[in-house]
Amino acid sequence: MAPRASWKGHLKLSLVSCPVRLYNATTRSERISFNMLHKDTHNRVQMKPHDPELGEVERSDLVKGYMYEKDRYVVLNDEDFEKARIESADTINIERFVDSSSLDQIYCDSPYYLAPDGAVAEETFRVIHEAMRKKNKVALARVVLSNRERLVSISPRDKGFLILTLRTAREIRGHEEYYRDIGNGDVEKDMLDLATQLIEQKTAEFDPSEFTDRYEEALLEIIKAKISGDDPVVAKAPERGQVINLMDALKRSLDQAGQKPPAKSRARSSGSRDSGKRRKAAGQK
Repeated sequence: MAPRASWKGHLKLSLVSCPVRLYNATTRSERISFNMLHKDTHNRVQMKPHDPELGEVERSDLVKGYMYEKDRYVVLNDEDFEKARIESADTINIERFVDSSSLDQIYCDSPYYLAPDGAVAEETFRVIHEAMRKKNKVALARVVLSNRERLVSISPRDKGFLILTLRTAREIRGHEEYYRDIGNGDVEKDMLDLATQLIEQKTAEFDPSEFTDRYEEALLEIIKAKISGDDPVVAKAPERGQVINLMDALKRSLDQAGQKPPAKSRARSSGSRDSGKRRKAAGQK
């Protein structure tokens, strides 16, 4: 069964356009989901709309309202939403191109796949795709999704395009207040060398298949045990080791992988411990 498009319209570059379809690039169908039950009957609780005056109401009687003052609303109907339709409601109009390196990841939001809508659209689609691939550029455009105009980036991916909805500047919090109390002092070279060696030792290609939701897996084991009537067995979280000092922690991290720290660091660390022992002994006399 072919995937269902979440949006249909046109991709437009100046006077060139072609019909396209937009598809969700992610899914949540594999996640564990829970229903709300009553604690005594274990019957599923139904969340029904409730009006303070009328009590329970039908969903067909609900309308959308915007609160412009406390407890005062202006009601919008389907005709109002239709009047607000703009070009980006059914057209992804490419406005400009930028270097991919200039797109800060903090602005990236939800991913979608963009594909041509039918064989007739393929030639135009492939021309735009190949031109963007050759220039190694990312396009910026706008599109209306879920009654909201979103700025999006468009980049070639395989034979199609990857679209990322982008957050606006007002949605991003500045980082300065969170980093304000971090000092500016230089780090010790020996410890920096050890940390660099540790990073090199743990460097590998990104493979998302290696990462799973261990919390969800533990929940699934508990669910299976409860279904079969067994007592769930849950692995305990590993105990946190006590770190004596940063230099020792870095050395031990490398030792776990069978790598030896640089000789200078070993000598310095050993000397530091010996000095500490001598100072301690002198203090006891």
